[in-house]
Amino acid sequence: MDTKKLSIVRISFLVIFILCFFVVWSVIDVEAKMNNESELAIATVAGGCFWCVESDLEKVAGVEKVISGYAGGDVKNPSYEQVSSGTTGHLEAVQIYFDPQQVSYEKILDIFLKHHDPTDPDGSFNDRGKQYSSAIFYHDENQKKIAGKMLVALDGSGRFANPVATKLIPFTAFFEAEEYHQDYYKKNPVRYNWYRFLSGRDSFIKDHWGDEVSVANPPAQGGVYTRPSDDELEKTLTPIQFKVARKDGTEPAFTNEYWDNHKSGIYVDVVSGEPLFSSTDKFKSGTGWPSFTRPLEKENVVEREDNTLFTKRTEVRSKAADSHLGHVFPDGPPPTGLRYCINSASLKFIPKEELEEKGYGKYLNLFR
Repeated sequence: MDTKKLSIVRISFLVIFILCFFVVWSVIDVEAKMNNESELAIATVAGGCFWCVESDLEKVAGVEKVISGYAGGDVKNPSYEQVSSGTTGHLEAVQIYFDPQQVSYEKILDIFLKHHDPTDPDGSFNDRGKQYSSAIFYHDENQKKIAGKMLVALDGSGRFANPVATKLIPFTAFFEAEEYHQDYYKKNPVRYNWYRFLSGRDSFIKDHWGDEVSVANPPAQGGVYTRPSDDELEKTLTPIQFKVARKDGTEPAFTNEYWDNHKSGIYVDVVSGEPLFSSTDKFKSGTGWPSFTRPLEKENVVEREDNTLFTKRTEVRSKAADSHLGHVFPDGPPPTGLRYCINSASLKFIPKEELEEKGYGKYLNLFR
């Protein structure tokens, strides 16, 4: 066989090998995704405007996705116009897909019940009609049992002046809402923020739950930032993240994740996702920890006096999650003269390319 023919044979075998590799890899990837989805649990709830309910529950650690839609009615595949007319029997609802290894069904319901008005039988804030009322659609007897106990406990807690009106309904079918309703708070942040503010939802939450449920002010992309229990965080955070954020620890210098990160983006709280710092204010301090001249959202960073280590320092913590972040010192560069020395373990970095997707689109202007 001459050299030219031998080369053609070799190239042919190489092409066949590459094609076979990609086919096998694709099959493995599809199976992995199917197995992952099959392990997720589903919860279905209704709490008034599904834009708001979806926004709140999508931020919960362990929740994979939340879909806005309609449940509880008699018409198949109803439109938004039909449901909003109140003639189909459907409620605006959301379907939550979550990993039960990371977050429990009980925790999902706890957050849901604390983020709307469960005492209004005729609507939700500015949205009037049964189609905007509160309900839990249980998928099995275990969900029914858990939800029933929680509703009884909430009703007897004395938290509200009116009785709890959330209905417990067996799940039958869920119909996805139109595409423009999905992730509405990300697609239309200005309109969503104004709608949510004017509706009175966040003020109701603050009035009835106080510091138990933190509402970011102003809410980034309409977000309400929450902190799971320490028991749950121990399961979802790494040991160093839990030690730093929840136990006021300090990570080693120069070996942490973001001390030498030069990418463009923002840094959010590892527990709650509340925006804290921006790469535009990050500088090389030589300390071995991420350092910033100022916070991205000043109201999200709380300062406290720290008298440990036989010296007086100023500790900084996140407002909603109350995570220990680090300390601020008066030896930074212009324009502020401050150095926010922050633990990487308390942060999660969102690259500028993912800001819109992750719900932080309002900060894109920082990088244009």
